[in-house]
Amino acid sequence: MSNRPLVPAPGRRTVLRGSLLASAAVAVPAAVTTAPAFALSGRPSASWGVQVGDVTASSALVWIRSDRPAQMVVETSATESFRRARTWHGPLVGAGTDFTGTTPLYGLPAGEQVHYRVTLADPHDPRRTGKPVYGTFRTAPARRRDGVRFLWSGDIAGQGWGINPDIGGYRVYDEMRRLNPDFFLCSGDNIYADGVLEPSVTLPDGRIWRNVTTPEKSKVAETLDEYRGNFRYNLLDANLRAFNAQVPSIIQWDDHEVRNNWYPGQILDDVRYTEKNVDRLAARSMRAFREYFPVPTLQVSPDERRMHRVVRHGPLLDVFVLDMRSFRNANSPGRQPDDITGILGAEQLSWLKRELSKSRAVWKVIAADMPLGLVVPDGATDFEAVAQGDPGAPLGRELQIAELLRYIKHRRITGTVWLTADVHYTSAQHYAPERAAFKDFAPFWEFVSGPLAAGSFPANALDGTFGPERVFVRAPDRENVSPMEQPQFFGEVDIDGGSGELTVRLRAQGGAVLFSKVLQPGRTAQ
Repeated sequence: MSNRPLVPAPGRRTVLRGSLLASAAVAVPAAVTTAPAFALSGRPSASWGVQVGDVTASSALVWIRSDRPAQMVVETSATESFRRARTWHGPLVGAGTDFTGTTPLYGLPAGEQVHYRVTLADPHDPRRTGKPVYGTFRTAPARRRDGVRFLWSGDIAGQGWGINPDIGGYRVYDEMRRLNPDFFLCSGDNIYADGVLEPSVTLPDGRIWRNVTTPEKSKVAETLDEYRGNFRYNLLDANLRAFNAQVPSIIQWDDHEVRNNWYPGQILDDVRYTEKNVDRLAARSMRAFREYFPVPTLQVSPDERRMHRVVRHGPLLDVFVLDMRSFRNANSPGRQPDDITGILGAEQLSWLKRELSKSRAVWKVIAADMPLGLVVPDGATDFEAVAQGDPGAPLGRELQIAELLRYIKHRRITGTVWLTADVHYTSAQHYAPERAAFKDFAPFWEFVSGPLAAGSFPANALDGTFGPERVFVRAPDRENVSPMEQPQFFGEVDIDGGSGELTVRLRAQGGAVLFSKVLQPGRTAQ
């Protein structure tokens, strides 16, 4: 086990102040259905909470949203009293970013609890400030012996299941918060921009599911404001805001941030959309994504579409965040004998090889927004992920993954573990060359966990090209089972600072550990 406590000791009062846990389970921020206005009276307000992203041993990125134009000011301290606080002057947030803003923090102490508060000031009168919003996070350790523990999952507000006040909203976030991980990896489908929420849904057993609804969730997202409203929607949940105030995140995206199973260059035939060009939709979603998550690598330039990055979390762990959406080729039957584009694109594949070779971390988590050996169809003949159901030699997008796996083996890169969500159930797959059609790779594990707040689905078929064996699976036997009927799933990774062992636990909402696997450092994954 890592040395992090399972429940927070320091920072408890800070988190309580910042997240308003004493309020109702689903506390909707003020002015939900209206955009911020210049004519508002009073002081700036930040009722959407705070977030911290991509924390390293010395840096972090703090996010907030105002209800009007305001100057963002962040204070950090080693104590909740904020004695000897350090002040960081952030941006002037305004309409151009939907009144969101981020402030980078640098020169932080490694392996320490950092308390912070964000204050919004009237740009015309700095003395007029809103109520501070509080949060806390722990920087990555500089010493190996400190260990690392994090959670991962994905798939939020999907298939018609949104924030249900009758069951306390997104309660799984409260459960994850109480585990007090070092960070949370969201493996994509942070929103369902193509998923309309009805006020109520009748379940198969006759019970009624009720959704909190907003205008932006009443249709598929097409405009920038509609995408912004989709990202805002999840922040209506008090459990999620409390989680954000205590647990930093690493965020990646997948298809539902734009539209189901999208790929670059796609022209839609979906009658729900007046905008048929997916590239235009993706650009609007990417802009809203940049505005609503603290993701530093997205801010390189206004037109930058690069999502892939490495987040270094001390000597034990590097997280390689992939983008299996922005650079892929068109979904197809996947039988082409040559494919240099694949699911990553040539540039991202080269980047991943280079960064894996440079990594000195004991464990190299490859955060994939889609699984490798699970067959994910897109219609009657096309396929959405890597696998295409042919168990023979690599074809289509499998060629790119074969090239990567061969590279990892021949460069003797150890400690790679694949984590993903996407398919709305939880499972563990072991890949081994003796079972595979393609044999030039070292064994490895892939772990799947999700959804967090969406419909659950039956398990996908396996493709034998890379020799996967499904060691564990928990999935329903019918499609789109609601969170009221099926526990939601998330995973936990615990890296021990003494032995370097990595333990994966697949968890179900309610506290059950469904499956556990211990991996040894410096070895191929037998």
